[in-house]
Amino acid sequence: MITPDLMVRLMVILAAAWAAGTVFTRLGLPAMLGQMLAGLLLGPAVFGLITASEPLVLMADFGIFFVMFYAGMEMDPKALLRHIWPSMGVAVGGFVLPFGLGLALTLAFGGTLMQSLFVGMGISVSAIAIQSVVLQSLRINKSEVGYIIIGAAIIDNILSLIGLSVLLGLARAGSLDLVSLLLILLKVGLFFGLTILVGHFVMPFLTRRLTDEEGKGFTFAIGVALAMAYLAELAGLHLIIGAFLAGQFVREEIMDQKVYEAIADRFYGMAYGFLVPTFFVSLSFHLHLSLDWRFLLFSLALIAVAAAGKLVGSALPLRLWGHSRWEAMVVGLGMNSRGAVELAVASVVVGLSDKLLVREFEPTTFWNWVQTASFREPLLTGDQFSALVLMAFVTTLMAPISLKWAVGRSCTAEEHAGFCHLLETSTRT
Repeated sequence: MITPDLMVRLMVILAAAWAAGTVFTRLGLPAMLGQMLAGLLLGPAVFGLITASEPLVLMADFGIFFVMFYAGMEMDPKALLRHIWPSMGVAVGGFVLPFGLGLALTLAFGGTLMQSLFVGMGISVSAIAIQSVVLQSLRINKSEVGYIIIGAAIIDNILSLIGLSVLLGLARAGSLDLVSLLLILLKVGLFFGLTILVGHFVMPFLTRRLTDEEGKGFTFAIGVALAMAYLAELAGLHLIIGAFLAGQFVREEIMDQKVYEAIADRFYGMAYGFLVPTFFVSLSFHLHLSLDWRFLLFSLALIAVAAAGKLVGSALPLRLWGHSRWEAMVVGLGMNSRGAVELAVASVVVGLSDKLLVREFEPTTFWNWVQTASFREPLLTGDQFSALVLMAFVTTLMAPISLKWAVGRSCTAEEHAGFCHLLETSTRT
C-alpha cells in the first residue's frame, strides 16, 4: 500500500541516490557506488533515517528483476552458448576455492562444522544482477569476457542451489538425501530444456506480429518475464535467472525493430531510473557494524579470503583456457561481487536455524556427529551472519572499482584485450 510515509522515504532515497550517483559519475566511478554510499548514510549503520521495510524490499527485488530482463535483451544467446565451457570452468573454480577457504577460516575461528560449511557457501555465491549493472556501466557486457562472466554467474547460482540444498538436508536430517538431490537436478534440467524449446520455437511465432499499440509490447514482455521468473522459482533457482532468460526471448532479430526498441527503452528507464537506485540504496540497509575486535578480525579475514578465493578460482581456469592474464583478471574481478543472492542464502540458513530444536544424539557415525553439532549450536551465529553481510557489501563496493581498473589496464597493456574496441567506440559516442 502506498502511504505518505512510503512516498517520503522514496523521495529521500531517489534524491540521495541521484545526488550521490551524479558525484561518483563525474569522478569517473559507477553510479552504483554513490547509491550504496547514500544507503549507508541513510540506513541503520550511520544515521538510521530509513530502515528496510516490505515495500522497499519489493521495489528492490523488482529493480534486479527489471535489470536482469534488460541484460537478457542486450546479450546474444548464441554467444552465451559459444562460451559455455570457459564459463563452466570459471564457475566451478570460483565456487570451490572460496568455499574451501571460508570453511577453513570459520573452523579456525572456532565455528562448528555446519557453521563453517554455511559460511563457505555464503562466500561462494556471485551476484549476477550486480555483475550485469557493472558490465553495462563499463560497456563490456557484449564482449567475450562479458558473456563468460554472465554465463559463469548463472552456473554459479545453480551450483549454489545444489550446495545449499545438500547442506540444508544435512542440517534437517543429518544425512544426505540423494533422491532430493536428483530431483533438484531434474527440475533444473527441465527448466533449461523448456527454456530452449520455448525460445527457439514458440517465441518467434508469438513476436512476429507483435505491435506496441497501447503498450502491448511492454505488457507482453512483462508477462513473459513473470512467467519465466515463476518457473525459475519452481525449479529452485532465483527469479532473476528466469527474468534474464526471458530477456533472451525478446530478441531483436525475431520482432519489429520499433517494438524491440520501445520495450528496451521502457525496461531501461524503469530499471536504471527508478528501481535499481532503490535496490542499491536499500542494499546498505542490511549492514550493521560492531566494534568487537573478534568480529572485526573475522570479518576482515572473511573479506580477504572471499575476494582472493573468487579472483584466483575464477581467473585460473580462464588462464588455462588460453586467455590473456588481463582478461583472466577482468573475469576474476567481475565474479567478485555478492549481494542479494548471498543475503538470501544467509537469511534462509538463519530462518532454518531458528526452527531447529536442540536434540541429543549419540555421535556413533560421522553424520550423527554433524547432526549433533548442528542442533546444539545455531547454523549461523549473529556475528557470522553480520560478517557475511559486511563481506557482501564490501565485495559489491570493490567490484566496479577493481573491474574498472583492470579493464583500463587491459587496454593499455601489450596484450590489448578483445573488448577494448567497445570501450573506444563508447568513448567516441
